[in-house]
Amino acid sequence: MSGPAETIEAISQRLDTFVSAQRSDIADAGAEAALFVDSAARATSGGKRLRGRFCVAGWSAVEETSGRPAALSTAVVTASAALELFHAAALVHDDLIDNSDTRRGRPSTHRALEAAHRDAGWTGDAAAFGRSSAILLGDLLVAWSDDLFEEGLAALPADRAVAARSEYATMRREVTLGQFLDVAEESAFLSEPDDRHAERALRVASFKSARYSVQQPLAVGAALAGADAAQAAALAAFGHPLGMAFQLRDDVLGVFGDERETGKPSGDDLREGKRTVLIAYTREAVPSTSRRLIDELVGDPSLDAGQIASLQRTIADSGALERVEQLIARYAHEADRALSGARLGNAAVGELRDLARAATVRVA
Repeated sequence: MSGPAETIEAISQRLDTFVSAQRSDIADAGAEAALFVDSAARATSGGKRLRGRFCVAGWSAVEETSGRPAALSTAVVTASAALELFHAAALVHDDLIDNSDTRRGRPSTHRALEAAHRDAGWTGDAAAFGRSSAILLGDLLVAWSDDLFEEGLAALPADRAVAARSEYATMRREVTLGQFLDVAEESAFLSEPDDRHAERALRVASFKSARYSVQQPLAVGAALAGADAAQAAALAAFGHPLGMAFQLRDDVLGVFGDERETGKPSGDDLREGKRTVLIAYTREAVPSTSRRLIDELVGDPSLDAGQIASLQRTIADSGALERVEQLIARYAHEADRALSGARLGNAAVGELRDLARAATVRVA
């Protein structure tokens, strides 16, 4: 079983090699093409490589039980790098949908391309250029992820390739649905009874994040190693509740996180109008007058620091923050229980537990 640093380095190196090849392929396409590919490369840099690490952990959990040496294979490193390319695409589109200015402390992709348009002295609407280019750049990253994933499958037995491809396709479908449900919820919440808001927010968390960030990367890795039905079920029973805990922690950080740690302004989810479980629980706990004020403020992109601080106090004082923390703990406990007695490699189970802590007890 490889350590976290070795896994992250292997995935990052594979990404660098792939992106370098893409640069070479468009060398004669001109400066604009180089700008486009360089922007795609920047979108893949940084981050915790969490999805790739879960893919490797799923592979290791099964591979260790096979009797074969569990040194990192080219196939799993390549597949994990492909997942990170797809994640980069999702972030580019997510920032565009949310109209976010920053990502990991740097300008978001559409803002960076907008700035490139201005710096070049081009004519036309720089903001429109940034938005249009970011849509296309996200599409390019999806295409790259497909190309790299297929490279990883090339040397595998056919049955494993088919299984891994199926899990990867499921991930792509579900996260796209989840992204739409997230967008829809920001518009539909007022037409739904208050007592359904938390349930609907958890549905978004399941499709947009839990399955995509944890459950399906584990499933892809396990399929690459030839997991049987029981092993796949154990990893799913671990991955989904952990993914829910991961997203709920993200929701907390989106409201209370430190910009120096998260790379995004504190309270950004409030400006973007994210209808999370945190907001649903707050609305359940406050009187109708306060509920109306919350609904007026959440989703206002011009919220100032004082308004953000007021909303933060309301959320904490209502007990919603504590309820979400308790829910995170319950999901994390459920995930941990799923590993007990599972026919998975011991070293890999230890890594899964370490990843669970990293995913749920974090500041960024």
